Amino acid sequence: MGAEEELLLVDPVSRAVSAQADAVVAEAAGELGARVGPELTRYQVEVRTEPHTSLAEFAEQVRSTRQAVVRAAARHGLRVISSGSPILGQVFPPPLTAGPRYTLSAETFGALDDEQCACACHIHVGVPDLATALQISNRLRPWLPALIALTGNSPFWAGRDTGYASWRTTTWGRWPVAGPPPFFESPSHFEDLVAGFIATGSVMDRGGLYWDIRPSHHVPTLEFRVADAMATPGETVLLAGLIRAMAASALQATTAGDPVLRPGPEVLRAACWRAARDGLAGQSIDLATGLLSPAVDQVDRLLSWVQPALHGHGDTEVVNTLWARLRLAGNGAERQRAAYRRRFRLTDVVDHLISTTDASD
Repeated sequence: MGAEEELLLVDPVSRAVSAQADAVVAEAAGELGARVGPELTRYQVEVRTEPHTSLAEFAEQVRSTRQAVVRAAARHGLRVISSGSPILGQVFPPPLTAGPRYTLSAETFGALDDEQCACACHIHVGVPDLATALQISNRLRPWLPALIALTGNSPFWAGRDTGYASWRTTTWGRWPVAGPPPFFESPSHFEDLVAGFIATGSVMDRGGLYWDIRPSHHVPTLEFRVADAMATPGETVLLAGLIRAMAASALQATTAGDPVLRPGPEVLRAACWRAARDGLAGQSIDLATGLLSPAVDQVDRLLSWVQPALHGHGDTEVVNTLWARLRLAGNGAERQRAAYRRRFRLTDVVDHLISTTDASD
């Protein structure tokens, strides 16, 4: 497993996002090498872990990588926050990173790029082939609302409360090929869809497949793109351990011939919307029944399902402890709003995120 994390740079005085990613990336590369790079906007820095089989070693690299970016930013008078959305600053339109791909994106998709100063946490799980990746994706589609509720960390956007726990989920869903993936009948079904999207200009290339779960186009992994940038290193560790266990559980269910829950795309889309709005503190659509139930109960059911896989990886104590902590404290969106309610100042939200981004959990 491995992770890609997108982080935001902010000015420590105004707390607005700062367009100095080029300088910070160059500074951090002295320590991180190719594991740090630019993103779509010059407010963002992307960091990557190496592949890991040990969750403990993965956790250490997540923390040390974030700390390296924090140090690099500080040398340029900046701070770093891990939030799915920018809290303060001029973000319409954002300053785009120079380069042919980003230029082509702006020419192709126009104003869609104007609201894409959004940060995610992408978890990769190693898979042997495309067929296996698609089998896992098919079985895990119904759990996407639970993951959205768990990881919501973008309630504020450019100076206002959006009313959502994960506004990033909503804005990202505007892309032509985004949101919950289809149910794939076979590898050839997948390849035919992708070829059609490229031929019609719906995506520029395979890198433009923005589904919440997708086979990676450049490494032998299944990539989970559903989560907002996680507020703390520990939450990224929780997400990675959980997703690896989900993938292993899906493979076991396939081997056992268990039936596959196959919600219709319109129902799954509605469930993801509800999860993005309510987050962990509200209600979520149970795709097995079509009825509302507390989102936290759905995450509990997910954790119950993956316990054998967690045990097999030696991750039971770590993941269950991190989940218990998050369940008690609330997800990132709840904690952002709690920081705001103390004095009703968005600068306090940014300060809260500065303090948690590289925290030792």
